[in-house]
Amino acid sequence: MSAPTTEQWEQMWLPLWPLASDELRSGIYRMSRESALGLQYIEANPQAVSNLLVVDIDHPDALLRSVEQRRDWLPNAVVENPENGHAHAVWALAEPVTRTEYARRKPLAYAAAVTEGLRRSVEGDAAYSGLMTKNPTHDAWAAWWMTDHLYSLNELEHFLDRFMPPESWRRTRRKKPVGLGRNCSIFETARTWAYREIRHHWGDPAGLAMAIDLEVHRLNGEFAEPLPVNEASQIAASIHRWIVTESRMWRDGPVVYEATFSTIQSARGKKSGAARSRAGRNRIMEALK
Repeated sequence: MSAPTTEQWEQMWLPLWPLASDELRSGIYRMSRESALGLQYIEANPQAVSNLLVVDIDHPDALLRSVEQRRDWLPNAVVENPENGHAHAVWALAEPVTRTEYARRKPLAYAAAVTEGLRRSVEGDAAYSGLMTKNPTHDAWAAWWMTDHLYSLNELEHFLDRFMPPESWRRTRRKKPVGLGRNCSIFETARTWAYREIRHHWGDPAGLAMAIDLEVHRLNGEFAEPLPVNEASQIAASIHRWIVTESRMWRDGPVVYEATFSTIQSARGKKSGAARSRAGRNRIMEALK
């Protein structure tokens, strides 16, 4: 094991204009790659894709946890705080996962689940967002280079096996997302909210834009490490732009919208009633046994 060189790290590290900081509590700022590499903390992935899966290990034996019993799926790098032994373990993907608001949700959810499996395998910090990581080329850290191998998500899932989260975890992450799905989850949640909010803004696209922007920033504020303000605003703008230029809901107008909404609510009510009826019958059958 040896400290990674700047050249090795830059082959894996993709951001062109990353966020960086020497003290996270003092703020993070966008800057050139060259400037960022002089600071202790850097943005792990570009805004549009993720090729680095990072796990925060807040244990004094973080390095040992990262390499123990995983010869075939070692992290590419482990970046350790020499003062307390805590570290970030980094696995690099052969094919980056797209994570813009327009990305396909299934690969993104898969990547998030694999990252959760990696976290569970080392008992990492569940609250870590994956936005900022320790810069392995900075003198403040003890960095260890483990392998040049680039992984596929399928490969990592195979090795993780029992550490992979169940399907119920993925459903929960849609409501309380962390890590890779942060900007996409804000988009998904705000988009669904905006479709209902339309009914209050017929003929008032500017009012709809303001409402969506406020909701996106509210959702963003719920994260321990929120997106930069301008990036949250871009998400809000993209949702509004699609609604008023592409959406049939907006184009068809309030009459069709209300009729469609009523039909959907009625169908949901019937489905819920049938479910309650089945549950009632099951309870009766159980009582008669």
